[in-house]
Amino acid sequence: MQFKHPELLYFLFLLLVPILVHLFQLRRFKKEYFTNVRFLKALTIQTRKSSTIKKWLLLACRMLLLTFIILAFAQPFFEAKDSKNSSNELYIILDNSLSMQAKGQKGELLKRAVQELLENIPENTTFSLLTNSQTFWNTTKKEIQSDLQKLQYSGIPFQAEALLTQVQAHKSAYKKDIIIITDAVGLEKKLLQSIRKEDNAYFIIPKAEQKNNVAIDSVSIQETLENFYELNVELSSQGDSNQKSSIAIYNGNNLIAKTIVTFDKNKKTVPFTIPKQEFHGKVSIEDNGLTFDNEYFFSILKPKKTAVLSIGEAEKSNFLGRIYTSDEFDFIKSPLPSLNYNAIEKQNAIVLNELETIPTALQTTLKSFVQKGGNLIIIPAPTANVTNLNDLLNAVGNIQVKPLETVEKQITKINFAHPLLASVFESKVSNFQYPKTKSNFEIVGNNSVAFYYQDGSSFLTSVVNATNSVSVFSSPLNTTNSNFQQSPLIVPTFYNMATLHSNNGINARTIGDSNPYLVATNLSKDAILSVRNKDEEFIPIQQAVNDKVKLTFNDYPAQAGNFEIYNQKIAVENISFNYNRIESQQNTPNEASYSDYETIESIAAVINQLQTDRTDSQIWKWFVIFALLFLLAEMAIIRFLK
Repeated sequence: MQFKHPELLYFLFLLLVPILVHLFQLRRFKKEYFTNVRFLKALTIQTRKSSTIKKWLLLACRMLLLTFIILAFAQPFFEAKDSKNSSNELYIILDNSLSMQAKGQKGELLKRAVQELLENIPENTTFSLLTNSQTFWNTTKKEIQSDLQKLQYSGIPFQAEALLTQVQAHKSAYKKDIIIITDAVGLEKKLLQSIRKEDNAYFIIPKAEQKNNVAIDSVSIQETLENFYELNVELSSQGDSNQKSSIAIYNGNNLIAKTIVTFDKNKKTVPFTIPKQEFHGKVSIEDNGLTFDNEYFFSILKPKKTAVLSIGEAEKSNFLGRIYTSDEFDFIKSPLPSLNYNAIEKQNAIVLNELETIPTALQTTLKSFVQKGGNLIIIPAPTANVTNLNDLLNAVGNIQVKPLETVEKQITKINFAHPLLASVFESKVSNFQYPKTKSNFEIVGNNSVAFYYQDGSSFLTSVVNATNSVSVFSSPLNTTNSNFQQSPLIVPTFYNMATLHSNNGINARTIGDSNPYLVATNLSKDAILSVRNKDEEFIPIQQAVNDKVKLTFNDYPAQAGNFEIYNQKIAVENISFNYNRIESQQNTPNEASYSDYETIESIAAVINQLQTDRTDSQIWKWFVIFALLFLLAEMAIIRFLK
């Protein structure tokens, strides 16, 4: 037992007072007997014995009364078993990602967690609360009650490592208690390495009862017809087999088509045919599982022709004219001597078609063209100056080539995952008649390769960046040196090299994607682009590049939907944003990730445990009770004991 105010124990010296009073009452007097009272002698002796017992009882009661009063004021207590952590600071990490929309026994996981926090955190407790979208430092329940009740789901997946890093970066002289409330979907053990050994981490893992879920994963243009688009809607299903779902496609608020889908397997592709026009669309399904993945927003912009310039001999560019047709491209070809340098900045793609030398002025212009978002395609000439060619390659893509080798090679391997080819093949091709070349320049470096020779060297290296690309063939493509022009590969390869980063296809971005986006518009002085719809408006990070503006959205917008990009008050382009689908693809908590930490069933349980283990047992009230009992005992002795 310990005392909060041990200095008050000095007042125990006051116990001498009742002892002195008692001794004073017991001092002896000389006795004189008179003849007329001698007959009372026997009665007096008996009364004196009774009085002595009464005085001793009163002395005991008064001493115990005074003792318990003094001890009560000294506030005795038994130290808590976890008293060393009683000064710990409390941090609560609350997962408000979209997977917390799942329903448990008492409703949606996030809403139930918020309700339990408000019910169980003591009013006077100071703590810090971190979510995916908001942070509250050193606050109380009363201060953030309204914010918690309005807490929305975040389109950003739960980032445990980033939130824990924020907690550890918050300077404090005390240890930390960290309560992590998450469904643990996608959680990995390595993401929890920021938790220090001296801190205490507690996991609360709310469990979802509903395991069935249907999600819209993506929308793509399968084929472009004269008056229609053939769309493919990719769906995924989890849980029970043979689930059925209603799926509809809208243009704005207008219903375009609707059908019923039966999931006989986990993945399903649903085709739709829509008019070939500007489209501000939404695909919607009916599903009793997670709700955030039941809608997919997309935009199809008014088709714009892609500007392509081929620099080189006109007759060597004839095959390009058959690929870059007038219905989709503004294709022009120009010999090097008559090249109009001012036209370069207006192009989307430039093909250097077998130039023997590349002038320094052209190299400088092409470097600027690539930096501002252009696609550059380089086909080397058999007589190309290697040093001159490497100067350009080093400037635009950190690529180098070795001198020409006259060795026949066959192109035998396709990198199906390369950005140029990702949407070209429905499946991997194994029995394909591959083209060949008679001579080639070996490409060196660690850049991404789209096509390989049989010896593992590169036929086509294409460096695809966020807003531009540089594609380099290792061999001349004229019919004397190669039969690549007769290969079925040539059309999708050159088509995609020219149209990379164009906005002519499905325009649907993922919230949280930091890749830049190019908008074809001119900004006046001090003007900025804004993005908005009827519910939300924000200004992205932006940079003007010639007649384009490069936008970076990061974590905006907060809600998925169809938006318009405005240049002041004029809408210049449609754009759509969707939530990341990663959390709809995993509905089982990763128990191994948090197995090294204490798991507690509920918020009430962890709060009670912390209070019980770290609160000293105060027993001064018992001493007050005992003091009152001895006071009553004294009064009873005085009144009833003769």
